[in-house]
Amino acid sequence: MSVIMLLSMAGDPDAVERYADENRETMREIVDHAREHGLIAHRFYGRDGHLLVVDEWPDEQSFLDFFHHMQPRIGPIMQAAGVQGEPEPTFWRKLETHDEYGWS
Repeated sequence: MSVIMLLSMAGDPDAVERYADENRETMREIVDHAREHGLIAHRFYGRDGHLLVVDEWPDEQSFLDFFHHMQPRIGPIMQAAGVQGEPEPTFWRKLETHDEYGWS
């Protein structure tokens, strides 16, 4: 069963959007490489001074392998956003609660 990975950090959402706009090919290369490692879904979210990456992966190790391998490409995005320190991913598993809606 897949896992949801959340990567929350302090940073500038507008700077991430600027970086992504100015580096579209790099952004596409990163997500293509993530797909090769098993990425199922991916989104960036932002609010005042905070960033959130929400991914779905087959398992924790698939994300960790990708993140470690692509750190030289991901680092500049984090630097552009003013992120300090190393972001710590958290992983969540889907619970069987019999009330699911959407994401089918």
